[in-house]
Amino acid sequence: MIAADPALWGDVILSRSDAPSSYHLSVTVDDALQGVTNVVRGRDLYAATSVHRLLQELLGLPQPVYHHHRLLFGPDWKKLSKSEGSTGLAALRDDGLRPLDIRRLTGL
Repeated sequence: MIAADPALWGDVILSRSDAPSSYHLSVTVDDALQGVTNVVRGRDLYAATSVHRLLQELLGLPQPVYHHHRLLFGPDWKKLSKSEGSTGLAALRDDGLRPLDIRRLTGL
């Protein structure tokens, strides 16, 4: 279980004038609406998870099981992520890579 610890993040923005809601509020509500039961994220998002836990408690939403993995990096030492435009697992599978190939590619 991940506890909500306000000391980790201070004030959190939940809404802005240029967007209907923040990342924190959006992912928390979206996960609940979609029935997400397991969330896998990089360790770089660990502190944000306590914000999501607090929002889940305040809004009466279920708590998924969280797993935070070490970050994976490409040959250019940029983290492998959607935000960096990294190739997804589906594309790698479509290219014929097997799970063992992907583990080797990522250094696991």
